[in-house]
Amino acid sequence: MEVRYPRHAGTFYNAGEEKLREQLTWCFKHKFGPGSIPKPSESEVRSITALVCPHAGYVYSGPVAAHAYYRLALDGTPETAVLLGPNHVGVGSALSIVKRGVWRTPLGDLLVDESLADEILRESKIIDVDPSAHTYEHSLEVQLPFLQFIYGSKVKIVPIVFLIQDLKTCREVGEAIAKAAHGKNVVVIASTDLTHYESQSSARSKDKAVIEAILRLDEELLYETVEGRGVSMCGYGPTIAAIVASKALGAKEGSLLCYKTSGDMTGDFSSVVGYASIMLRR
Repeated sequence: MEVRYPRHAGTFYNAGEEKLREQLTWCFKHKFGPGSIPKPSESEVRSITALVCPHAGYVYSGPVAAHAYYRLALDGTPETAVLLGPNHVGVGSALSIVKRGVWRTPLGDLLVDESLADEILRESKIIDVDPSAHTYEHSLEVQLPFLQFIYGSKVKIVPIVFLIQDLKTCREVGEAIAKAAHGKNVVVIASTDLTHYESQSSARSKDKAVIEAILRLDEELLYETVEGRGVSMCGYGPTIAAIVASKALGAKEGSLLCYKTSGDMTGDFSSVVGYASIMLRR
């Protein structure tokens, strides 16, 4: 079986299983986190269609990300998480999916949902099968320990990374995901940080506009905001795809769960990165 090994254990998050579990506990119980560790609901009817989560090192964005996974746990257990993130490293195809194998972290392995990946590929003419694009990318890897911390190995994954993020392309990806996921127990997770390396006041102003567009489920407004205001949001394309998929799957509203910056964590407000956890639901 093909194995995608962890590349960022020991940098973005702790490398040992025990230390990583301690770090995840810290994220959930941090003053900026949800305050406690959730127990997954046994409900068979889920309302969350998508999450937007940050992907910085856990010491910076982990407590913010924990809010999204806390609410996901309370919503029940998805069968599969379709993980969407930007391709920071510039390797591989423009839109790259992994369709088989497992992804490994210090907490164990998560199985790729080959059936759902195949269905997404059948619905899309623009996504390539290219595991090389995922080898060194961190945006999806950092989401996995959160899923494993809550659900163990119960949830399968379908990873997709975006090297191109134009509106038309990202809409097409979102539509393909929605068609493939229709009638299935699937959640979409868009991995993105918001404004990068600006002052706290500048980041908050730009991020407020981005968040408002997401909460309105308006992918065109999001794209126009990022382009028009020069927002250095790295995963706006994955977020657009998540919005489009969510609306097709019945989402009616978005809710901001937490917004902070790296400055809130470090006390240095001169050059910050913005982080938000958002849920979209029926």
